[in-house]
Amino acid sequence: MLTLTPAMRIFVAVAPVDLRRGFDGLCAHVQAVLEQQVVEGGLFVFTNRRRNRLRLLWFDGTGLWLATKRLEAGSLSWPRAQGVSVGLRPEQLSALMSGLEVQEKPGWYRR
Repeated sequence: MLTLTPAMRIFVAVAPVDLRRGFDGLCAHVQAVLEQQVVEGGLFVFTNRRRNRLRLLWFDGTGLWLATKRLEAGSLSWPRAQGVSVGLRPEQLSALMSGLEVQEKPGWYRR
């Protein structure tokens, strides 16, 4: 089970990813593009080009988890950054998954 804690490192890939990729494809993307190691901990968050799907990848110490959310209508408000990924706090990830716009300014969420 996924438990978001304040100590959890959350990496959001800024650019869209082909979500047909499974465990191996997303792990390769994390290593090659995000320059991180999945097995070192952390939660990796991806979206597709239309931003109507969200995929989470994380290692719980014993194996990999892959979770997907498909929106029935609308699109996700995706964070923007200069680099290849942006770090989020657990409450920001919850807001992002709930359809709120995540910002780095005070008052970091907006409907």
